[in-house]
Amino acid sequence: QVQLVESGGGLVQPGGSLRLSCAASGSIFRINAMSWHRQAPGKQRELVGRIISAGRTNYVDSVKDRFIISRDNAKNTMYLQMNSLKPEDTAVYYCNANLLLQGLNPGPYDYWGRGTQVTVSS
Repeated sequence: QVQLVESGGGLVQPGGSLRLSCAASGSIFRINAMSWHRQAPGKQRELVGRIISAGRTNYVDSVKDRFIISRDNAKNTMYLQMNSLKPEDTAVYYCNANLLLQGLNPGPYDYWGRGTQVTVSS
């Protein structure tokens, strides 16, 4: 019914930048909130930041002033601009959407993407 697809990951040197995208598609009536999470090897998945439909954002302390989340509501797409990247930012980045479906049983429901690898290394 709903798919979330992340893109934009890759290998970048410390201090560099990357921009991730998360596109949601399917029988979506409205997206309430979208968020980015990441999971480094051997660690639990952690919340990176969140954006609600009104555009308000919040971030985990470790990425504040370096990462920026934005959203294009018309395209059901969320972005993560990552600047001043550090080796400790290396992880698989996942997006999540809390949304209402069209038709009966609208929810809300949570959906996850499959993730995109970000590697920060010289």
